[in-house]
Amino acid sequence: MIASRFHHSALTLFLLSLLAIVGLAPSAHAQSAENSSQYTAQEIIDAGHGFFGSTSGGLAKIVEKAFQSYGLPNGYILGQEASGAFIGGLTYGEGGLYTKNAGQHDVFWQGPSLGWDYGGSGNRTMMLVYNLPSVEGVYGRFGGVSGSAYVIAGLGMTVLKRDGVLVVPIRTGVGARLGINVGYLKMTTAPTWNPF
Repeated sequence: MIASRFHHSALTLFLLSLLAIVGLAPSAHAQSAENSSQYTAQEIIDAGHGFFGSTSGGLAKIVEKAFQSYGLPNGYILGQEASGAFIGGLTYGEGGLYTKNAGQHDVFWQGPSLGWDYGGSGNRTMMLVYNLPSVEGVYGRFGGVSGSAYVIAGLGMTVLKRDGVLVVPIRTGVGARLGINVGYLKMTTAPTWNPF
């Protein structure tokens, strides 16, 4: 009788354990599948070090700040841009959008700004992209306040938003530009001189 009760308890424990493992497996698989389209901080830092080169000393800290604030991106853009301002300003850039599940795509950006802002700059730019539903979701106007930048070790970070998609440009470069401005970037599939 005791042996039978022990056997029954062991069998019940085994079946419950098996059900728990089987029950958790789809959830764990779904979670890993969901995150497979996102980039880790180390992946972004590695891509940035290769892109920014010797000026990337503060990249890990600024990427850490972005990840703390916004989580894991599901895309990033590497490119170059030039901008200048005397009260009103213009920015033009080009690069490539990288995603894990949709490959690499060309992207161009341009945009006006207005505010207390003077100078010019040429930058290497990395943009972290969050909540991107599809490649087409990156094309359009993203607005933000550039003066709200987080700056460390020669790198600056701003935040732009459109329809729930966040673009977080991280810039370094040559030149001098001082001030605060309000504007937007218009992302396009082909280059254009029209910033509007």
